Amino acid sequence: MAENHTPTLITQTHPKSAAAEAFRTLRTNISFSALDRPVQSLLVTSAGPGEGKSTTTCNLAVVMAQTGSRVLVLDCDLRKPTMHKVFDLDNRRGLTSVLVEGLDPAEVISPTLAAGLSVLTSGPLPPNPAELLGSGRMRDLLARLVAEHDIVLIDTPPVLAVTDAAVLAPQVDAAVLVARAGVTRLDMMQEAKTSLGKTGVHLLGAVLNGLRPESDGYYYYYHYKYYYGQHNGEGNNRG
Repeated sequence: MAENHTPTLITQTHPKSAAAEAFRTLRTNISFSALDRPVQSLLVTSAGPGEGKSTTTCNLAVVMAQTGSRVLVLDCDLRKPTMHKVFDLDNRRGLTSVLVEGLDPAEVISPTLAAGLSVLTSGPLPPNPAELLGSGRMRDLLARLVAEHDIVLIDTPPVLAVTDAAVLAPQVDAAVLVARAGVTRLDMMQEAKTSLGKTGVHLLGAVLNGLRPESDGYYYYYHYKYYYGQHNGEGNNRG
């Protein structure tokens, strides 16, 4: 789904759909990838806008919480935040309130209707997103949030649009890139992958969305492609 619209929680509205099952497969694949290298903080981004990164973040969070995990969605898209809209939350206070005003994150983290799933919204938009996300306060906050949850999913702006994702990447355990069929060009995906690679982050793979198989009445279909650190595209695994 293009993200000029509010992302849809397909995993809640249609839990038995092929799309919801694909998110559960994605969850399983991420768990497998974490057997030898635990992933407690996962950055979700894309090459460009409208490619489904926020849709992926919120739906992946729901299915992770359904396993009993304590899941936090952290909206680090301080330019075009969406998580407060997805979960119908007040965004007058959020991440920027913690970083700029020194509020206790416990005061601004909001529970959702999904058991075990909480959200720290973006808060008021700042004039200096990249500087805030790369600050010592942000590193300290992320360490605290990881300690208090089983996994933190971090929604960021697109990699090729601004530097925010690259600034955050060294602070997290792993990242995934989201692409949209018919929208994301291969050269853009490769450039985004290269950009993230320079940060040293563990790139788990890519999520392709926007396919519409003839047998599926919904707009979503996802597959998860592992890189396993390879750059030649070999050894891929679909879920």
